[in-house]
Amino acid sequence: MSSPLTFHWFLPTYGDSRHLVGGGHGVSVHSASSARPATLAYLGQIARSAEQLGFVGALTPTGAWCEDAWLSTAMLTEVTERLKFLVAFRPGLLSPTLGAQMAATFQRHSGGRLLLNVVTGGESQEQRAYGDFLDKNARYARTDEFLHVVRELWRGQRVDFTGEHVRVEGAQLQRTPDPVPQVYFGGSSPAAGDVAAKHADVYLTWGEPPAQVAEKIAWVRKLAAEQGRSPRFGIRLHVISRDTSEQAWAEAQRLLDALDPETIERVQSGLGRSESEGQKRMLALHGGSTSNLQIYPNLWAGVGLVRGGAGTALVGSHAEIAERIEEYHAVGIDEFVLSGHPHLEEAYWFGEGVLPILARKGLWQHPAGVEQDAPSVPFAPAASS
Repeated sequence: MSSPLTFHWFLPTYGDSRHLVGGGHGVSVHSASSARPATLAYLGQIARSAEQLGFVGALTPTGAWCEDAWLSTAMLTEVTERLKFLVAFRPGLLSPTLGAQMAATFQRHSGGRLLLNVVTGGESQEQRAYGDFLDKNARYARTDEFLHVVRELWRGQRVDFTGEHVRVEGAQLQRTPDPVPQVYFGGSSPAAGDVAAKHADVYLTWGEPPAQVAEKIAWVRKLAAEQGRSPRFGIRLHVISRDTSEQAWAEAQRLLDALDPETIERVQSGLGRSESEGQKRMLALHGGSTSNLQIYPNLWAGVGLVRGGAGTALVGSHAEIAERIEEYHAVGIDEFVLSGHPHLEEAYWFGEGVLPILARKGLWQHPAGVEQDAPSVPFAPAASS
């Protein structure tokens, strides 16, 4: 039996819709209206549903285009019991001592439900809006120093450190986090690989075809081995899972048909100036064209037409999606960070459609030990009497 897979969902702290909501790093404005504001009540619905369905955690983004991840998730711990929060944050915007302290506080008050998604920041223009004027390579060097200090503080050490970008004297935590938060980290540049090798517990990649994902895994695995480390690997994808393949692709086409060509052109123009190697790899999958968006069986690049960052979706029947997940698992992926539009409904489509299939194959088990029966399809039309 293979080791059980881990699934995380996503909290749209910029708003949600039955259409694709644009935004993300490198995109200055949303490319579609958010029909559902990112209220605590709605985000709480998503979080509770994800918890009930068997997702381990929920990724919360960071940046000017969304609500603050730390504050939002801290509030949502009060309406959930088990769900962990994969909080995205940027090391350059706070001191490592404060970051380590915040993480320790979060762990104590949440019962150990914090996971950290370290985002170095791929766009200089966005970073400058936050008062950060370092270039990309310097940002990665700072991240390395930041995480070194944080790790020492979490171990209970008193830290004196003078680096090129980070300096602390007599830094120490009164109470260390228990458990120590897992660090999730992604990036496709050489500088990112070096930082991942030293510090990542889970290396995250965006959803490219399996062969390309396998290459990135081999690259990071080799770098990490040179540091005496063995990280796990995860992938960030959107998902459209339905009873039949035809229904899933019809939904993908509905989302595509609702996109305004002028919006696509504007977003693609902005993303084309991105400094992020990962973003360049995402753009190369579709080239800004609305044709030939199925770049691999059940892998659709349509989301990336209007959204920065993760731009691909698994599209197909529940059985087909399960097959693709097995294929990614075969090349080394153990954790899946998923999302869909709208996030509440899509969590149920996936959770009640795909997860039971994976459970029967011995690839997944509910973190609360809940037995998963045959798929019960949400929102399906009632059978005629």
